[in-house]
Amino acid sequence: MSAQPLKFVTLLGSLRKGSFNAMVARTLPKLAPEGVTIEALPSIGDIPLYDADIQQESGFPPTIEKIAEHIRQADGVIIVTPEYNYSVPGGLKNAIDWLSRVPEQPMAGKPVLIETSSMGAIGGARCQYHLRQILVFLDAMVLNKPEFMGGVIQSKVDAQLGEVIDQSTLDHLTGQLSAFSDFTRRFKK
Repeated sequence: MSAQPLKFVTLLGSLRKGSFNAMVARTLPKLAPEGVTIEALPSIGDIPLYDADIQQESGFPPTIEKIAEHIRQADGVIIVTPEYNYSVPGGLKNAIDWLSRVPEQPMAGKPVLIETSSMGAIGGARCQYHLRQILVFLDAMVLNKPEFMGGVIQSKVDAQLGEVIDQSTLDHLTGQLSAFSDFTRRFKK
């Protein structure tokens, strides 16, 4: 008997064209355990800054509506993001602020995996901990361990391929995806 199929979506916190975190996110589908698919959510780059007046007058931006619906249909969310100024990038925080106001809250009770990477040695650890605090408000179910904080990520990717190539990093990501799959299946009973 095979394990129950799962669908995960990735929410990318970087807007940069050559983003190392985008390279991590693009690598994930190849590392997914059997029966697991991983698809990218729409870019958060065109979402206006959250403003209750905009929400009141115009409703939710189309990108937020799409992201929310994809999250509702997914079994879990993988947030892949850099750290900016010891915290969460503004674009990602803005997307979460919009998502937090969507009816039928898409993140409530949803399994979430966090992956951070940076050019520095600690791999976005401070961002990861701030993001965990934010996700408490959304009632998301964040996997605690194993964590992925990809330090010195620039030495672990092939910029031409746009993917992770370092075997130790690939092994760690594979193990984390396996743990997240098991974690998610516990919520799907």
